[in-house]
Amino acid sequence: MSSLRRVVICGAWACALVLAGCATPAAPRNLSDLKREVRAYVDQGAYRRDLTAAAAQADAWIVARAARGGERLTVVFDLDETLMSNWPHMAALDFGYVPDEWHRWVTAGEAPALEPVCAVFRTARRLGVEVVLLTGRHERDRAGTEKNLRAIGCADYQRLIFSPDGDTRTAAEYKTAERRRLSAEGRTIIANLGDQESDLSGGYAERAFKLPNVFYALP
Repeated sequence: MSSLRRVVICGAWACALVLAGCATPAAPRNLSDLKREVRAYVDQGAYRRDLTAAAAQADAWIVARAARGGERLTVVFDLDETLMSNWPHMAALDFGYVPDEWHRWVTAGEAPALEPVCAVFRTARRLGVEVVLLTGRHERDRAGTEKNLRAIGCADYQRLIFSPDGDTRTAAEYKTAERRRLSAEGRTIIANLGDQESDLSGGYAERAFKLPNVFYALP
């Protein structure tokens, strides 16, 4: 085969790959740049602004919905990046995940409150709406988590549900199953608040409220 013919054939093959979506993807953006953007999002107040806006929508819905009444009205909250912030831990580790360091952080129970969402918690309780906390943390984390909830003023809950140690389900599977169980007990889940899509998918809530999280994603 002549050199010219080889060039033409190879060129046609490359074009076919591009048309088929098989071309080599462009390189992702530089990780250091992305980390700087995340830090700026927090440090310049945009994260707090977006969190406050989402929490205000949830608060208004709970007030309106509670006024209509019903049996065993309940609001479900996630914990991490919902009621409490792990920003000091994440920033100190430059967004890395070290299991032993995470365990020490949780055990210390020092995560600061995400106050706009804690205010929604207090609204629900003031209106007589039950609160259930549904976290992806494991049962072994109970002591440190309960300590943290007391410290941020969110200890007035009906139930605190942890993922069983060794559970292999995705967060979405586990949380959907728990909301199904809560509904089967006769609760009406009027709102479900979380920072992950997996906190909210699967139904068993009248309304779902997504809080901002640019730090990590869980299935």
